[in-house]
Amino acid sequence: MNILIDADGCPVVDLTLQIAKRFGIPVIILCDTSHQIEREGAQTLVFDKGADSVDFALVNRVKPGDLVVTQDYGLASMCLARCARVLNQNGLEYTADNMDALMLRRYENKKLLRAGKHPKGSPKRTKAQDEAFASTLTSLLERV
Repeated sequence: MNILIDADGCPVVDLTLQIAKRFGIPVIILCDTSHQIEREGAQTLVFDKGADSVDFALVNRVKPGDLVVTQDYGLASMCLARCARVLNQNGLEYTADNMDALMLRRYENKKLLRAGKHPKGSPKRTKAQDEAFASTLTSLLERV
């Protein structure tokens, strides 16, 4: 098993590394040239900027049984199709059961944006979100 992190805009890179180290699981950080994220104890792969360049690179590398950390629903869906486990930065595990509703929400938000209506942005990240992510990640790794 590897943990692959879609690191562009990911607030839990360091937290993921701390937990993965406890379990001895390798971590691969994938980012583009505008978000070069290097961390000790992880392999970093950097790709050219471009629409979804990091996403496609990650999907091409993920293997069944890997764990992916991303907040991108589209990427999560592709990783699920490749039999990976997928978590978002708040500890939600993406599954076949919740993916349709999440993709519908993304579609509806894009419709609002095209209509000139901007949905309210995400509030500032909280300690509770970090705790939820850490709890879910730890629980998943304990079961592996």
